[in-house]
Amino acid sequence: MARIQGVPRDQAGPMLKLVYSLMRRGMKQMTGRDAAHGSGIEPIEVWAHQPKMMRGMGKFQQAVRKANGVDERTKNLVELKGAQMIGCEFCVDLGSQICRNSGLSDDELLALPRYQQSDLFTEREKLALDYAVGVMRTPVDVSDELFARMKAHFSDEQMVEITALLTVVNLDRFNAAFGIGSAGFSEGMVCVPPDRPAAMSEPVGITRSR
Repeated sequence: MARIQGVPRDQAGPMLKLVYSLMRRGMKQMTGRDAAHGSGIEPIEVWAHQPKMMRGMGKFQQAVRKANGVDERTKNLVELKGAQMIGCEFCVDLGSQICRNSGLSDDELLALPRYQQSDLFTEREKLALDYAVGVMRTPVDVSDELFARMKAHFSDEQMVEITALLTVVNLDRFNAAFGIGSAGFSEGMVCVPPDRPAAMSEPVGITRSR
C-alpha cells in the first residue's frame, strides 16, 4: 500500500473515472491478465491528487510510447532494466509481465540483472542495456565511448526515442518514493528483482512475485 491513499473511484469526477477505466483496460492489454492486488493502477490514483500534473505526465508518456523507430523487444528490455535500477516494485512487477506477454522467456527475465554475462541477448541489445544503465545512474554516466558505440548501431531518431523512454522511466521514482508496491501482475511467475541499497538488499537471484 502506498504511503498516501490515492483518489478512490467513488470520489473521482467523470473525467478521472474515464482515465481510471482506460488505464485498467490498457494494463490488461499490455499484460494479458488482471492485477492480483488492488486496482492495478495505484500510481495513477496517487497522481490524481494533482490532475493537471497527471494529464501532463500522461501526454508526455503517450507521445514517447507512440514512437516506433525501435523494436518492441529492445524498448521493453531497456524500460525494465531502468525500472529495476530505480527499485520500483510496481514497475518491475508490471514490466516483467509486459515483457513475458510480448514474448520474452523466464530465462531471459532471470538473466537481465547480469545481462552482460548472458548469451540470451544480442550484442545490440546488450549495448542498449549498457546505455540504459548509464542514463539511469545518478549522476548520469554515459561516456563518449559508449555514446559513440550507440551511434554506430542506432540512428539519431532511435537515440532520442530510447533516451526519451528512459526519461519516462525516471518518472517511476514517483512510485518508489510513495512506496507503491507490486500489484501482482507477475503473481506466481518469474519477476525481475528491484535493486535495493546494500543494507536492504538480498542476494540477486530467482524471484517470483508474491
